[in-house]
Amino acid sequence: MAFWRAATFDQAEFSHDEETVRRGFWTKVRRVGARLPFAEDLLAAYYCAFDRDTPLQVKAMLIGALAYFVLPFDVIPDMLPVIGFADDAAVLATALRMVAGHITPAHYEAAKRALVSL
Repeated sequence: MAFWRAATFDQAEFSHDEETVRRGFWTKVRRVGARLPFAEDLLAAYYCAFDRDTPLQVKAMLIGALAYFVLPFDVIPDMLPVIGFADDAAVLATALRMVAGHITPAHYEAAKRALVSL
């Protein structure tokens, strides 16, 4: 539930979530990312979250959503066919709507390049 903790900022929790995302993101994306309909948005969110020019509040929101994607436990287990990533998509979509002005065309370009290499 890292996404919901992002609403009340705690530096220790943020650091833990950031480390969780850094360690597990690419492994999970390589495993399932290419077939996810929201893969480009997921990768753009990642690049925005780790962009040094992104404000801390925006980073916290995106890191929370990305941590929800990376963590093995969620409301709907990822192993369920078709609906397994529905909750991940919903959490990401909510975060993206809240920080849309901070995700730049450069973040989406990096996401497109990464998708080609998956």
